Amino acid sequence: MRAFTKTMAVVLALGAGAAPAQQSADALAPEAATALGRVEGGPLAASQGAKAAGLPVFAKDWMVVAAHPLAVEAGGRVLRAGGTAADAMVAVQAVLGLVEPQSSGLGGGAFLVWYDGATGALTTLDGRETAPLSATPRLLQDDAGAPLGFFDAVIGGLSVGVPGTPMLMQEAHRRWGRADWPGLFEAAITLAEDGFAVSPRMAQSVQRDAERLALHPGTAAYFLPGGRPVQAGDRLRNPAYARSLGLLARQGAAPFYSGEIAAEIVAAVRGAPRPGTLSAEDLALYRVKERPAVCAPYRGYDVCGMGPPSSGALAVGQILGLLSPFDMTGLGPEDPQSWRLIGDATRLAFADRGRYVADSDFVPVPVRGLLERGYLNDRSELLRRDDALPGVAPGQPAFDHTLNYADDADFARPATSHISIADAHGNVLSMTTTIENGFGSRVMAAGFLLNNELTDFSFRSHRDGVPIANRVEPGKRPRSSMAPTIVLDRGRPVLAIGSPGGSRIIAYVANAIIAHLDWGMDVQQAVSVPHRVNRFGPYDVEDAAMTRDLEAFGYSVTRRGLNSGLHAIGFGDDPRGRLQGGADPRREGLALGQ
Repeated sequence: MRAFTKTMAVVLALGAGAAPAQQSADALAPEAATALGRVEGGPLAASQGAKAAGLPVFAKDWMVVAAHPLAVEAGGRVLRAGGTAADAMVAVQAVLGLVEPQSSGLGGGAFLVWYDGATGALTTLDGRETAPLSATPRLLQDDAGAPLGFFDAVIGGLSVGVPGTPMLMQEAHRRWGRADWPGLFEAAITLAEDGFAVSPRMAQSVQRDAERLALHPGTAAYFLPGGRPVQAGDRLRNPAYARSLGLLARQGAAPFYSGEIAAEIVAAVRGAPRPGTLSAEDLALYRVKERPAVCAPYRGYDVCGMGPPSSGALAVGQILGLLSPFDMTGLGPEDPQSWRLIGDATRLAFADRGRYVADSDFVPVPVRGLLERGYLNDRSELLRRDDALPGVAPGQPAFDHTLNYADDADFARPATSHISIADAHGNVLSMTTTIENGFGSRVMAAGFLLNNELTDFSFRSHRDGVPIANRVEPGKRPRSSMAPTIVLDRGRPVLAIGSPGGSRIIAYVANAIIAHLDWGMDVQQAVSVPHRVNRFGPYDVEDAAMTRDLEAFGYSVTRRGLNSGLHAIGFGDDPRGRLQGGADPRREGLALGQ
């Protein structure tokens, strides 16, 4: 832990070639501090101060951790009034779709993990987008059958799947909400009508993507008014978004899937550059699905999350299972062998993920076999060496189906958000929400961006004549890496966590769980650990501290910005409060509790 304190500074002051860490509000210019929602002397100021100091936020009754202070404030208001975690999530998501539109919103999808304080039951809800009924396995290919370039597929209507977030919000509130539904949209509607200050991160995102945002007139008019990208501190209003939220507040999700908003979505998709074929029928047929939770044992805990079509819980569970035979606590965070083991365990999990994981409504997925103790013990023997694995291949998990699938390539780009909430009633929510790439398809409808989630499918349908499990099919949900997680100790929550970050989400979440459970870090320390991620062989790192050691093992090492957005709540018996919240220093999120 003494060495860990040194590397903490790396995240807060990354050098050239790495993404800058989010500064504390006190270090920002006045207009940028306003954009981050600083409230002098208020609870948000205390949260910002704790984050800047690298300390968790403690609370006794409730906690919300999300990606923007205004969203956190909206959720806190609901919890303070006695609402549930489900109620607070609706308010948080509605605000995030306005103030962090590049990452999530009504036009996207989400996965939700829920722990019920009254019953102890764990429920997972799948609000993932679906492919239109007209989609074919060649959707993301040119006329000659070659895969399209990534952004050639992303930009426009072709990449848009049926959004699931609004129906997921409604379904979570129907099951677990207590607060009045219309009131949950009030904060977001007020901000959309009166305007909000653009945050530094949103302004930087717009600046970087201005050329692509300019391709769709409605999107350009909002983010590039007068041809100029919005700047940090600019006041931005979105009356179209306020109108859409007003319809949802009064009528529920119905207008989104079969009414006025649905019509606007279809028109936008079909009228966009590289138009798509999403139809009114596709929207009307959409349903949120309850799926079995996927839980993996680790050090006496149960690490639980979302199963297929997400690969998150399976891959996180495999990484932890592969590391179970090793003394990660004894090695600690500063021993290079820890990162050799973690890196190669992650590579093995990604090999299985690429071959076997897809929408289980369309493809049989060997969930039990991939997490079976004997299988993981056999695979972990590959890690008993002194250098990097020269190569990895998928294993052969036990299953009662033939598993003849080809390996898949991965093009997922990070643009997502995570929400962790614990309420005073004992409920816990972990939800990862996305529009996929930054700004999604770049197509706006009814005041919000539409996803490009269909590019999470494989661009190829077959490889050497063998079908790819994650190929495009009508009505199918693309494979995801989102890993909303709740860790249980004898049936009681000890950690709720998740992150954005494309396919690196899996490593971000697994590494933070190791930091918390094996290395004894509090949640703020765990979400701040310098990232070292290996999915496919090369090692990505955001600090140079271990570059030579990793290269000596045989890895190719690249230093880069690794812009996670880990948001965590820990549960314990600390006299300062039973809840401790941690927000990733790399983004603008905060933990707020009472």
